[in-house]
Amino acid sequence: MFEELNISKETIELLKKEEEKLKEIFAKIDEECEYNTSKVLSAFQKCGVSESAFSSTTGYGYNDLGREVIEKVFAYVLKAESSLVRSQFISGTHALTVALFAFLRPNDTLLSISGTPYDTLHKVIGIVPNASSLASYGVKYEQIDLIGDDDFDYDKIQEYLKKNKTKLIKIQRSKGYSTRKSISIDKIEKVIKAIREIDKEVIIMIDNCYCEFVERTTPLEVGADIIVGSLIKNLGGGVAPNGAYIAGKKELVDLAGERLTCPGEGREVGPTLGINKSILQGLFWAPSVVASSLKTAILTSAALEDLGYIVEPKYNDPRADIVQLITFNDKDKLIKYIQGIQMGSPVDSNAIPVPWDMPGYEDQVIMAAGTFIQGSTIELSADGPIRPPYVAYQQGGLTYYYGKIGLAKAIDCLNKNN
Repeated sequence: MFEELNISKETIELLKKEEEKLKEIFAKIDEECEYNTSKVLSAFQKCGVSESAFSSTTGYGYNDLGREVIEKVFAYVLKAESSLVRSQFISGTHALTVALFAFLRPNDTLLSISGTPYDTLHKVIGIVPNASSLASYGVKYEQIDLIGDDDFDYDKIQEYLKKNKTKLIKIQRSKGYSTRKSISIDKIEKVIKAIREIDKEVIIMIDNCYCEFVERTTPLEVGADIIVGSLIKNLGGGVAPNGAYIAGKKELVDLAGERLTCPGEGREVGPTLGINKSILQGLFWAPSVVASSLKTAILTSAALEDLGYIVEPKYNDPRADIVQLITFNDKDKLIKYIQGIQMGSPVDSNAIPVPWDMPGYEDQVIMAAGTFIQGSTIELSADGPIRPPYVAYQQGGLTYYYGKIGLAKAIDCLNKNN
């Protein structure tokens, strides 16, 4: 089988060796998958999912029963008062933008306490000037960096809140295009307690992209007000063709609905255009797909570290998301590795990714995504900005075995060019 795919015996033997030492870790992932699968099945049953929920609406989308069921199911799974789950969100960045514009007003202050947000939010916030940014509407932005790789600066956060009226605190759990660690639920809980000691009213919003079903507890269960994520990442299970969610306190979710559509209509409109079944089926598969993605990431970490590269997290580290970093410190090696991931893809495997000026990014980006859904990062993908230290950000894997084969192709591609 591996010969048919042109994978070297050396790489096959390397991955077999790594799998032997990962058996206990993989067994633990299977336990978490079983737990999350039970939670999803319970949500489907308690929320009364029936075949009628697969129906479709057009035009305004009034009285879409399937849409209402979907939002009840997501709220149950995420432990939210309410949720907004729509195909009208084009990405996680779009959903975050809708939420920020829904909750913030001129002269309000947005405080990021997890350092600089992901690149695509820079023009949204106004970190990079833009005529349509929050800054252009008079929203102020402040930032407190993490201490070390992944811990909050609790003293600085509390001191800031004592002196400054703050409307919204944003926390990005996944690392984005940085090399820090992703932020665990335990740390989210600790910082929320520290915030609430000073300010009971500030909105605490979590960018939850890449993190769903990696841990059992959601940020809403430890005191967050609102969480945001994408359906072409974890919760879409590789089935939802697009969309995102905003979930949390009902009054805030309703505000987001009025910003997504328009005041006065809000969540009552929005045609589903035949997507309901895909969203529900994607969520149904999501725990298993996330488990496969985690196993792929852990195998990648173990193998690339043994090959002499810097990895984060290490294979036996606790994980908060599905993202695996490999630091190459070499532009050509980064490019070759990502081209290898593309070679192991089911779609456009003969395409050769090259760095390009991707919309929303300051640096050129190279991206391997031979996916069924354009831009889907729950399917095996890898990307990275063309800047030192030349880091590949790998995520996804619809099944572990597809992920393993994709990794093998990437390792072979890398080794052939050393």
